[in-house]
Amino acid sequence: MERLPLTNLIMNFFNIPLLWKECLSSAFRTALACTIVAIVTLYGPISITSFITFPAFSYVVVILIIINDATLGDALRGCWLGLYATIQSLGPAMLSLWAMGPNRFSKGTASIAVGLAAFVVVLPSAQSTHLIAKRISLGQIVLVYVLAYSNGAHIDTFMHPLHLAASTFLGVIACVVALLLPYPRFASYQVNKNYKQLTNNIVKRLKLLVKITSEEDNISAFGLISRAKILTTKRTKIFSTVLHYLDGMKWERFPINFFKPHYNNLGKKLQEVDTSLIGMELALSSTKSFPINIIDQDLTHGLNTLEEHVNLTIKNAKHTFLGGGSLTVPESNSKNISHFLQSLHTIPTTQQELPIFFFLFCAKLLHMKQSTEGPTSSEAQPIKKKENPSEGKDKWAYWATRLKNTNLLPAIKYSFSLGLSVYMGLLYSKESGFWSGLPVAVSYVSSREATFRAANVKAQGTVIGTVYGVLGCFVFNRLLSIRFLSLLPWFIFTSFLQRSRMYGPAGGISAIIGAVLILGRKNYGPPSEFAIERIIETFIGLSCSILVDLLFWPKRASTCAKFELSQCLSILIDSIETLSLVDKTDLQLKENQIKLKMQVNELKKFVLEAEAEPNFWFLPFHSGCYNRLLGSLSKLVDVLHFGSLALKSLQQEFQRNDNNFVNEEVNMLQSELVHVKEVICSSIKGLEEISKMKSFKFVEKEKKNMCWDVEMGKSNVDSAWISGLGDDGIREIVESFLQRSRDVVNNLYSGEGENEVKSEVVLSLSVVGFCLSVCMQGTIEIEEAMRELVQWENSSSNV
Repeated sequence: MERLPLTNLIMNFFNIPLLWKECLSSAFRTALACTIVAIVTLYGPISITSFITFPAFSYVVVILIIINDATLGDALRGCWLGLYATIQSLGPAMLSLWAMGPNRFSKGTASIAVGLAAFVVVLPSAQSTHLIAKRISLGQIVLVYVLAYSNGAHIDTFMHPLHLAASTFLGVIACVVALLLPYPRFASYQVNKNYKQLTNNIVKRLKLLVKITSEEDNISAFGLISRAKILTTKRTKIFSTVLHYLDGMKWERFPINFFKPHYNNLGKKLQEVDTSLIGMELALSSTKSFPINIIDQDLTHGLNTLEEHVNLTIKNAKHTFLGGGSLTVPESNSKNISHFLQSLHTIPTTQQELPIFFFLFCAKLLHMKQSTEGPTSSEAQPIKKKENPSEGKDKWAYWATRLKNTNLLPAIKYSFSLGLSVYMGLLYSKESGFWSGLPVAVSYVSSREATFRAANVKAQGTVIGTVYGVLGCFVFNRLLSIRFLSLLPWFIFTSFLQRSRMYGPAGGISAIIGAVLILGRKNYGPPSEFAIERIIETFIGLSCSILVDLLFWPKRASTCAKFELSQCLSILIDSIETLSLVDKTDLQLKENQIKLKMQVNELKKFVLEAEAEPNFWFLPFHSGCYNRLLGSLSKLVDVLHFGSLALKSLQQEFQRNDNNFVNEEVNMLQSELVHVKEVICSSIKGLEEISKMKSFKFVEKEKKNMCWDVEMGKSNVDSAWISGLGDDGIREIVESFLQRSRDVVNNLYSGEGENEVKSEVVLSLSVVGFCLSVCMQGTIEIEEAMRELVQWENSSSNV
């Protein structure tokens, strides 16, 4: 169990909020681990304390592993990562010290050695080497080479790295003990607890969504939709928490269940159900008025039966998911439960009727596991084109793309940054020069971050942590044990600090380390002098890191967000153009959807970074427009997913009845689909061209150049935008597609024995019509946001 009954009783009696519970638990475990390190290094026998000569690094290792609500599985994984990091960094370091000799090191050679060793550590991708292992390795590299230069001939070639390894493993063992006492904090318990919350969230959302379809007025319906959206927001946090603890759970059950595939598939199973609920929510949000006319007593009864069955299946899966239990209804029962959908024999005549058909399609997917699973066999994987690097001008573009996709350039940048930090720190102080490189080493991130914001919160965290440590030393000058106990309230405070938007994990960790390194030491001179020296060295290291970031990556996050936006629009065009009723493009469409989703996630990262970066003399970042663009693009990603499933179902049905008459009817419908795609893509292509411009200030000039001569029979550029069609124009296009679809269905399925197939075709074609409608509405939203961005940079003119 995670908590003792007494602990639960205390928590419930005082009615402590969940956030406080998490912070108190994290603070207690961190304090316990640091106390173990302090007891061993300050009061341990001389045989141990003489071997552990880097207690400061033991504290750093504790903070790196046990931070962020760590579990026993995380600590066990930390043991392996600590061993891996030690072999990776101290093995080559021992050979280097033996080959060169510590007394031959200078500021330059020590900095070069640190840079080269850091390059080797950072070069592997994030998938092959864990971030914590890299941080521990980099911290060891800074200490082993810088102290070899500082102490020179007094350094033993072999014992110096071994002392550092012993200090590392003291921190690792302290983490394991802290997560075992007074009772283990199991990741499996956390996964079970959050999984129950997630399934309850899914059940509540499904109940609300089904209830909305029976509402008689807009006020009640829209109120329930708002409640469903709140539950969706909570789901995002719970789902990320489940994924966070899954890796630790594998280490707790090693080696019995380490290689069982259901651990890796659990997140995918949860996502399958959630995706269908997102589609159902989108359908109801697109409904303009209630009640919904098509919903009769039979459909209401069928939806309630469907809801009850899904709820039962999900609740049963609570007890079996660790054994590979499914979150979907068995295929054999799907047809019996979704039998009520066979009453849909007519394609809607108006655009307003489409959302409920989309809702029913998403409800049907809850019971069709095969429809929601992606390709699993090697034959079903997307076929990628083989790139030939020897084709003329494409050769350089090919190698440039390959180079960009590797970790080579980030490794070069970081190794230079760390080497420069160490060199500048040694110029200021030979004895304390490693403090300039250590903060840069242990705060390494594998991806791009907001440089100025990260440096700012790290500096502030270091200062406030150091000041707290100095005050603690002043108040408890002669009482070392009580002085160390004063860290407990600081750990509680920094637990909240890590969860705040102002400081985040980087600032919280810096604040913890700043206090621990002063309160957990003795016989190192006056704390105030050490504090000032460490603050200066930290400032030197962070300044060097910022300088190198600006030299290697001079682009602002707002510029990168603009580039990612153009990439999103480009992939969106490819995804929409791939939609087809006759060509077998489902694999290509699936590949484009994955690319689009990844690109939207990248755009989101840059938007968050741009919101945090300082403006300086640049125009402020318009986060409101970019967040609206993210919302529209995310909605299009979901819609295209369901549209591809509907088209795949239609392709299979039309190929089953392959004859000249069917082909003729389908080709007529395909021509209507191509027309709608051209309307959508022509607008998005114009938006893509605008997003590729260096500055939106050139849009007015380009717009004048793009205007065509009316006498030549060409239309004005404004006609390329969907927003120029107006609501009536969009409705005419969608209803024209629906009319053509209705004709095809009536011509192909006129027999009495084809009702079941006819209902499936009607549902799928209605979903395609809804997806096209949402794509056009989403494109208009993107146009409006882009127009606002252009106006933002051209405030003096009317865009």
